[in-house]
Order: sequence, then C-alpha cells, then structure tokens
Amino acid sequence: MASVKVLLKEEKINKAGEAPVYLRIIKDRKPKYISIGVRVKPQDWDADAGRVRKHPNKSRVNAFIATKVAEAEGVALDLQRESKFVSPVQIKKAIMGQSSESFLKYFAQYLHTLEKHGKISTLSKATAVYSKLKIFLGASDLLFDEVTVSFLKQYETYLRDKLGNSVNTIHSNLKIFRKLFNNAMSEDLVSPERDPFRKFKLKLEKTTKSYLTEDELMLLEAVPLKEGTKLWHHRNLFVFATYAGGLRISDLLQLKWEHFSGTHIRLTMHKTGDAVSVMLPNRALELLAHYRGASNKSSAYIFPFFRADVDYSDPQRLYRSISSATAYANKNLKMIATRAGLEKSISFHSSRHTFATRALTKGIPIELVSKLMGHASINTTQIYAKIVNEKLDQAMELFN
Repeated sequence: MASVKVLLKEEKINKAGEAPVYLRIIKDRKPKYISIGVRVKPQDWDADAGRVRKHPNKSRVNAFIATKVAEAEGVALDLQRESKFVSPVQIKKAIMGQSSESFLKYFAQYLHTLEKHGKISTLSKATAVYSKLKIFLGASDLLFDEVTVSFLKQYETYLRDKLGNSVNTIHSNLKIFRKLFNNAMSEDLVSPERDPFRKFKLKLEKTTKSYLTEDELMLLEAVPLKEGTKLWHHRNLFVFATYAGGLRISDLLQLKWEHFSGTHIRLTMHKTGDAVSVMLPNRALELLAHYRGASNKSSAYIFPFFRADVDYSDPQRLYRSISSATAYANKNLKMIATRAGLEKSISFHSSRHTFATRALTKGIPIELVSKLMGHASINTTQIYAKIVNEKLDQAMELFN
C-alpha cells in the first residue's frame, strides 16, 4: 500500500520566507513528491501534524491540505486495485491529471541517446524503424498505453502486407519496441502489467547460414586474380578471416600492424568492445606477408582499404566508411564465387560462418570457438555445432 505524507520543503524557501507544501508518496520504498501549490512560513508549520498552526486562513488551508491527501490516497488505492505493480510515478501522474507517456517521444529520446554515445550502427537501424512508425502514425502521437496487443498485431500486418517486410525484419523492428518497453519499465514509467509483450510473442524464422567447406574454400583461393587489384585484396581479406578466428570485416578494415605481435592478432572488437587474442595459423601468416613491405609503421593499416591520411575517429565517418567498404567487398566476393563455380551466395560474413564450422569440424572445443569469435553467449556458437552435426549425419548416410 502506498503511503501519503504532507511535508514542508524548507530548502525551497523563497524571498518572502515561505516554503512550498508537498505530498510525499512512498510505494515500495520509492518516494515521489507533488507540490500542492501552498506556501507557508516554517515557523507557522506543524511538521508532526502535517498542517499549519498559524495562518490568516488556517482553517481553509488545512482543509485544502486534507482534501489533497484524501485525493492522493484515493487515487493510489484505485490504481492498486487495477494492478499490484503500480509505481509511485504512475500515482503522481494520476494525481496530477497527466496521461500516459508518449511512446513516440520516448523512442526519439532513445535515438538521441544512441547518437550521443556514438552507437552509429544501432542508431541507423533504430532510425529506420522509427521512420516506418512515423509514416504509419501520420500526424498522430502514440502513447505507451496505446501500444497494446491489438496495436502490435495491426502494425505487424502493416509491415508484412503493406511494406512487404519479411518475418525476421518484422522481428527486428518489434524487438526495438520491446526494448523500449523494458527500458521504460525499469524507469517506472510503465508498469509490468501494461507490457503488451507478455502476451504478444515475436515470430522468427530460421535462416540458413552461408559458409564454405574446405573444398569450396580451396576453389575460391584457386581463382586466378591479378595481384594488387581490389578483387585480389578482397579475396585475401576473406580467406584471412576464415583462418583468423572469423574476425568481422569492421575489425579487419581497422587492423594495424600494432595489433600484430608476429604470432597473434590482439585487438578490441569494434562491435562488442571485447578484447580478443588470436594466434594466426601458417596460412594467415602467409597472407599477411604480402602486405608487410607496404609500410613498416606500427600505426599503418595492414589491409589497403582505409586511408592513412583520413581521421576515422568520428563515429559517423567510421560507420559510413565501414558500410561502404563492406558493400564493395560483398560485391566482389559474389563475382569471385561465380568464377570459382560456387553456387552458394556468399557475403563477407560467410567467412565468419566458415571459420566456425571448420573449427568445430577440426575438433576445437565449442567454448574456445565461442571465445575466439567474441560471442556474448555460447548459445550463439551452438548454431554452428548444429550445422556440423547435420554434416556428420549426412556423411553417415553414405553407409546406406
């Protein structure tokens, strides 16, 4: 049960020597304060009774205070009948006559926070989701209370039928909605009982991870390419990743000689911020040898995709540069795969999948593979273990 008490905020005394009277609402040990628009001199206030003892309109002021206390207790009781999860913030809003928080404005604030902290990749994806929602709503606002199961079903239909979004694209869109609700609940802006995602389940389809087998990787490496061309460099980058722990292209593009000890690559991953150390096998060392003569400076980039005279410290510039270089690499990799006679559609991320499946096939423990790849959870790595098991099952079919 929420408790309501009247108190004088003497620290907010004005020039006339009067302090404001507040209601203090405590629920689950969390206090919230509401000014009731009355000011009293501290010497005229009875702190124990929570009322004035000397005032020109003493009776009327005390009656007004009693009315406000009764109103606050009544609102708190009504809200608690609706939900045992009601927060002091919600009680305060109900007393002040405020409606539900704007989900749309909360979303916009989330985008601002992402930009402020330089999380440009997440900002780009979240901004696209925000823009879709704005178009759907038109000129209307959207309150948290209006994001119901019915609304989510309606919006899901819009994304699928009107925009032609896939199941997994819809999942990633609505997953941001769910994150915003979780954030708002942690801030006591929304009660858990009003969370629509308790009843609305996000749908997700399994996707096939594109990877190369040992034979397919050899075919890719055997494609004749002119040394020094972008095609040649992109193939080197892809093959290097399949041996170097499946490093992401965002890390490889920024890889400098200072990250190479002679045997290991040691760096902080761009995506996760986690430190990783990968001992390079012979094939990866052979590929690095092609680039050793280009520059002996420890600050020089190993692979020739980022320019030494460009400052990439700005998160926006870095994000654009990585996106542009990744798109170029993916375009060339598809061309190389076609020349190699591979029917698989690959992208640079396929090098990561290729490393994982090869590592597990060669008997490297899944815990170590997970560590090398910088996975936050071993559950992510287990996806590759399932792929390897399926390959083993297919191999056993040969006995039939």
